[in-house]
Amino acid sequence: MTPEEFRRRGHQVIDWIADYREHIARHPVMAQVSPGEIRARLPAAPPEQPEDMAAVLADLDRILLPGISHWQSPRFFGYFPANAPLAGVLGDLVSTGLGVIGLSWQSGPAITELEEVVTDWMRQMVGLSPAWSGVIQDTASTSTLVALLCARERASGYAMARGGMQEGAPPLLVYASAESHSSVGKAALLAGFGRDHLRLVPTDARQAMRPEALAAMIEADRADGLRPAAVVATTGTTATTAIDPVGAIAAVAARHGLWLHVDAAMAGSAMILPECRPLWEGIEGADSLVLNPHKWLGVPFDSSLYYVRDPEHLVRVMSTNPSYLQSATDGQVKSLRDWGIPLGRRFRALKIWFVLREQGVAALRARLRRDLENARWLASEVQATPQWRLLAPVPLQTLCLRHEPPGLAGAALDAHTLGWAGRINRSGAAYLTPAQLDGRWMVRVSIGAEPTERADVAALWRAMRAAAEEGPGEAGLGEAPAG
Repeated sequence: MTPEEFRRRGHQVIDWIADYREHIARHPVMAQVSPGEIRARLPAAPPEQPEDMAAVLADLDRILLPGISHWQSPRFFGYFPANAPLAGVLGDLVSTGLGVIGLSWQSGPAITELEEVVTDWMRQMVGLSPAWSGVIQDTASTSTLVALLCARERASGYAMARGGMQEGAPPLLVYASAESHSSVGKAALLAGFGRDHLRLVPTDARQAMRPEALAAMIEADRADGLRPAAVVATTGTTATTAIDPVGAIAAVAARHGLWLHVDAAMAGSAMILPECRPLWEGIEGADSLVLNPHKWLGVPFDSSLYYVRDPEHLVRVMSTNPSYLQSATDGQVKSLRDWGIPLGRRFRALKIWFVLREQGVAALRARLRRDLENARWLASEVQATPQWRLLAPVPLQTLCLRHEPPGLAGAALDAHTLGWAGRINRSGAAYLTPAQLDGRWMVRVSIGAEPTERADVAALWRAMRAAAEEGPGEAGLGEAPAG
């Protein structure tokens, strides 16, 4: 494809994206296809000869679009907000169009230096002190893995970097609440701790970690000759957006010399609002934290910000310096290859830069406040309606709720919950996701898509009440069985 052909086709693609976003509300929010249906409509072998781009775009409409669940729809209330404003789409396009790879500062000075600028802008926006240094990772899962690698090395005196897991010392331990993200268990496995050495700390009635239980577990493990190494606290847990008491946990971690990592992947965006910052009070006592602008804030996926207070531990673990990457600028610049697992990196900072400049902090704050107010409105409606119940506090924009008709309990109530939620999803009117809380199914309503307004939330509430009144039906929503 020549630049001139790219220009012509590019206009067509931009028009396609613009039309899609303009009319996204016309699509059923959840994909209405069966497993294997998309694959069956695609050729089993690659094309031998070039195909016209018009045919590719036609198949995008005909084959692929029916298999898309529309995360940018105003009626998307599933999982978490994953906003992709069009300014960020343009930033992503420019990044791909440049086709540059950041192996070192010299391989693309702007990649490094813009990343330094936007991570510091975000630091200021969420109210962190200048003691924090940031880097862009792909996801919070990677950031948590990097944090546990740093914790492991600090706790072992960097022994793992020498002899690995063959050193034969007593096991190192990681602590997190049972409400923490599944990536914590995966990170404990991949960092060499092993899942058996991940301690799940009891939670209180608000599903938040209990600091006194954490302290007791650490002391008991130390008495048994084990080596506590790290704590992962969560600001905004996956199922209920519960808020662990960061300050109290930081005090326990400091007393015992443990690395404290704070997973604020979802709730970190809320910290651009000064009124939300008490939710992570004590954050300056942490060693590392992650927040995901690619969720509620509105930078296209993937864009996860990992911050550390002392980069020495990060760089010492991740540093690599092959001869073909050495240059006269070494020692004068930041080598981002030493701040994460990959050697190369995409120009992710462009997406953040485009969004922050096109939106402005004031507009971002206004949108988040709108979502918080919509969540409060729906919470008040649920609380005022017989047979509907909020199951957890609503500190942010996610509600956990259930319809509880008289006489239904246990497995029958689970089937009812999954049934009415599944009917909504299959109708295409909205998209919700279920989850289990205390062993029983409930429905999460995550408010925060960029185009979602009060009218969309009100329409969802009408749809939920109507679907729940239909009575028993087949389980739906992620098609999970009652248990």
